[in-house]
Amino acid sequence: MTEQTEQAKAKAAETYNAAADHFDDPPLAFWERIGRRTVERLELPTGSSVLDVACGTGASALPAAEIVGPTGSVIGADLAEHMLELGRAKARARSLNNITFRTGDMTALDYPDGHFDAVVCVFGVFFVPDMERLVAELWRVVKPGGKLAITTWGHGIFEPMYTQFREAVRKVRPDLYSAFNPWDRIVTIPQVEQLMLDGGVPNPVVAAEDTVQPLAAPEDWWTIAIGSGLRGTIDVMEAGEAEQIRATNESWARENKVDSIGTNTIYAVGTK
Repeated sequence: MTEQTEQAKAKAAETYNAAADHFDDPPLAFWERIGRRTVERLELPTGSSVLDVACGTGASALPAAEIVGPTGSVIGADLAEHMLELGRAKARARSLNNITFRTGDMTALDYPDGHFDAVVCVFGVFFVPDMERLVAELWRVVKPGGKLAITTWGHGIFEPMYTQFREAVRKVRPDLYSAFNPWDRIVTIPQVEQLMLDGGVPNPVVAAEDTVQPLAAPEDWWTIAIGSGLRGTIDVMEAGEAEQIRATNESWARENKVDSIGTNTIYAVGTK
């Protein structure tokens, strides 16, 4: 494993452990909506075995467990233990006994070839530098006849507020500003299709959905920021710096009457 990959994994775990305290707040309902849409595209039969990597609090793992039923099984794996704790609590609340949440590294799965009927990765593939290698590893543990689902962001994620966030960061903490985001590598259907092909997945079915997340108030934007991957940038600032960015963003959203942000998504499914 390269040092770059290890650093990326450590950063992702730190960010999402911190974001866990707001991950399931109402303004972030898009996590559950997109997770469920991913699982629906798999058309899972009852009794299926499913692995969900970068599972978070269970946005796709929990609906998968509901669909496969008591004769099926779901494993949700993530590096962020706080996320897993929330997933376990939600599973108990729904009386789902066929799902297990465990700490796991999606880049080095401890499972034999062809072990699962379906493997799911929602908003996780872009966290590693070598996405093609990750897709190949996930594909390895899919059974013949089974499916792999990869879901990622499309164009315009969190806009118009994401641009405002980045511009505010550039003014307050230019050292934290970056014109590049990891998901920028795969924001079109051809890019996602090529990723699947390069990972060894033939004839993937790739589709885009253009959707939005409503904002009930300008303050909802900051809840989304601290309950998502943007938390990693926010947490390395001084409290006063973060407060300045929050206030600037909320003021802009109020003045411009922003009532939603983009949550455009790309779904890819491959069948072995």
